[in-house]
Amino acid sequence: MNKIVLVFTVLAVIIALVDYWKFFKEVEPEVMPEDVWWGLESDRVNFDRNTFHTQILPFQINISDRIIGDLKDRLSKTRSLAKPLENVNFEYGFNSDRLSEILDHWANRYDWTARQAYLNGLPQFKTRIYGLDVHFVHAKPASVVPGGNVQTVIPLLLLHGWPGSVVEFYEMIPLLTAGDARGIAFEVIAPSLPGYGFSEPAVRPGMGPAQIGQMFVELMRRLGHGRFYVQGGDWGSIIAETISTIYPDRVRGMHSNFCSVTSFLTLGDYTRLILGAYWPSLAVSSEIEKSRTYPLSELLMSFLEETGYMHLQMTKPDTVGVGLTDSPAGLAAYILEKFSSWTNLKNKHLLDGGFSKYNINALLDNVMIYWVTGSITTSMRLYSEYASKHYQTLPHKKAKVKVPAACALFPEEMAMALNLKKFLKIKYINLVSATEMKEGGHFAAFEQPKLLAEDIRSSIIAMEAIQK
Repeated sequence: MNKIVLVFTVLAVIIALVDYWKFFKEVEPEVMPEDVWWGLESDRVNFDRNTFHTQILPFQINISDRIIGDLKDRLSKTRSLAKPLENVNFEYGFNSDRLSEILDHWANRYDWTARQAYLNGLPQFKTRIYGLDVHFVHAKPASVVPGGNVQTVIPLLLLHGWPGSVVEFYEMIPLLTAGDARGIAFEVIAPSLPGYGFSEPAVRPGMGPAQIGQMFVELMRRLGHGRFYVQGGDWGSIIAETISTIYPDRVRGMHSNFCSVTSFLTLGDYTRLILGAYWPSLAVSSEIEKSRTYPLSELLMSFLEETGYMHLQMTKPDTVGVGLTDSPAGLAAYILEKFSSWTNLKNKHLLDGGFSKYNINALLDNVMIYWVTGSITTSMRLYSEYASKHYQTLPHKKAKVKVPAACALFPEEMAMALNLKKFLKIKYINLVSATEMKEGGHFAAFEQPKLLAEDIRSSIIAMEAIQK
């Protein structure tokens, strides 16, 4: 273990020395071109901004019996899974005994008709932006009626990541649209990222977080919001930061449960971070170190162990996607494994992988979104686009976030080393708050909807106050 940490230490120092000069070079984000088009060229010929192509149309999930029947047939024909090794839980990946139980539930007790009705309980829409149909949830405060208690409505763009979907937000959205004692509520717009779920994928290369951010700025403009707040986790956080740096005049403030500062660390910061693996007080507060069930000293090895998927998706997403698109068992194992280890790294040492604390139907709702839309391959391409040499050289990658910002730091976040509180102001120069949360991991909106909603609300209200 010590040798491995030493190797990481040497690599970190080399990286810091090579890139040191970048951290002091002030950059301006690029201006995104307006004539972009991500759909078929044949559609572009007939496109007219003043016709139905820019209309916002109601949408409801309505999956055919044929698709559901095919799913059940495939589940019934799942080949016998290799038995797990003796005395092994999730250390080698998804435990096949536990997976068999989940697949049995999916095939025989999961009621898609009821779950579809539940998912249709929030208002959904589609609109065509830059050649692609974009799906989004649009939930307004229910009490914005004569005699209601909401006096202030704040627009909030809510962004998910991978392997999540808007389903992650279903418990949190009603908490945000409800008015508080001060009469403040949120109008929530939660789009499916392009290539995810019911949003169409790009037909050509080049759609990274900046390009997605441009689409969502247009979405908000189309909904009548010239300025708005934005919140996200995982890819949603990266897109939120990108929108905030490229379109600062459109963003009133941003909130993230996945703040990342690694691209702005100096040699001294890297040294402090590495030493923090041995003396955590150099990097995190004593409170958050105590709240973690996994010590900071093991983060480097754990992060390496848990990110093998990332290399595959950055290099060969279409190859990985073949098996996942064809096999519901494979798709469930690939996605749900992340909801095990990313919520708490110690879950891999549990017989049930930590799944007993979750509503299995809610977990399967998310898997279903990928299955019924066949979008797992197109969702994974975002990793490849982000990792491309062209995208990594875009100016906004080196730009600091200047709009008011807030970070929610969850103790079981696998990438804790990316968002340590003591480094945040290096990147988020107008940091309003950095809340060390009591519990929760990577999928904060799904795991701790009440805690996250409370922090979003209090942080944005604080941002509102300083801007008046």
